[in-house]
Amino acid sequence: MENETSRRGFLASTTVAAAAAGALQAPAAPAPAPDVYARLGIRPVINGVGVVTHLGGSLMHPEVTRAMEDAARCFVPLTELQAKVGARIAELLEAEAAMVTGGCASAITMGTVACVAQGDPEKLKRLPDTSGMKNEIVQQKKHRGGYEQQMMLVGARIVWVETKEELERAINDRTAMMFFYNEMEPEGKITRHEWIEAGKRRGVPTFNDAASDATPRERLFQYQKEGFDLVAFSGGKAIRGPQCSGILMGRKDLIAAALPGFNPYASIGRGMKVGKEEMVGLLAAIERYLKADHDGEMRELESRVTEIRDGLAGIDGLTTERYMPPIANHVPHVLVNWTEDACLLSTGEVTRKLMQGDPPIAVSGFGERRLKISVWMMQPGEHRLVLARLRAILKRA
Repeated sequence: MENETSRRGFLASTTVAAAAAGALQAPAAPAPAPDVYARLGIRPVINGVGVVTHLGGSLMHPEVTRAMEDAARCFVPLTELQAKVGARIAELLEAEAAMVTGGCASAITMGTVACVAQGDPEKLKRLPDTSGMKNEIVQQKKHRGGYEQQMMLVGARIVWVETKEELERAINDRTAMMFFYNEMEPEGKITRHEWIEAGKRRGVPTFNDAASDATPRERLFQYQKEGFDLVAFSGGKAIRGPQCSGILMGRKDLIAAALPGFNPYASIGRGMKVGKEEMVGLLAAIERYLKADHDGEMRELESRVTEIRDGLAGIDGLTTERYMPPIANHVPHVLVNWTEDACLLSTGEVTRKLMQGDPPIAVSGFGERRLKISVWMMQPGEHRLVLARLRAILKRA
């Protein structure tokens, strides 16, 4: 009865929201949880945050799950499969070479392995003991995003810089790699083109962590063409491959140096295992992504943003904005702002109420009285559920 009551209340609030929005179509009731989750007592969430790991990244398309199911039916040599899949991905993305990793974080580690051990079997065996090896990674202070540990796992030490002058002084005969966190470029004082130029001139490999930057599609090609020696993307975000997959691509010698440090070898990367299903699934996802109607998908996202903004219009003290992140997750979002006079609830209180409802709705806080709503990973019609619930919460408060 509790679920039924909440559903009736939810539908009632939906009717109010749809009427207030004029042309808005009333959303359907939330779908029941799939058996696999219902048996565990877990309620699926409407994802208004985006392609974030803690919600499962993204949802795979049917052709990707079919490819993974097919891959699961046979045994194959993993080293041969990695080589063949990597070669095909490199061909598709116009790179010298590529490999499938266990997420983008794994790609960071394996890129570091390549630059530190340089493919030397004896050095690979010793990791994370890097004594006598090049073991310093140069990184901008403003690019500190929490992924440094992926490099430190290898035994590397981070050398922090802020200016071009500090960068030049930091590079020495112990420098193994220069790490660039693509999303944070606007925060740093050294642009990616200056980073690449310094690396080329000083003979140090440059690495670009572009995990969530596969939109627009052209960015899958852009950074390697600009001159980065290694580029990493998440496989389970915009590309919508398996969540535990990533792409490391770039110079052929560096990819060759990374592979023997990875699964299935008894090496430092053994725990970052990538199965045959993930390799095949990621390849299928990339093939689909490159052929997809991205213009049509963008029009759909813009329509959802407009519909939410129109549905929230007219509430005193509340304003909305269309927001497009400049680099990572470069798709349209909705920012919702309200004054204390309009609603006493804080951002945290609104997000908690959204998560406590049926179905739970996850959105991002973006300030004291400000929300960021990503419509990117919502299923058809879910943006209307979000609109109805948000209107009800804000108006009630």
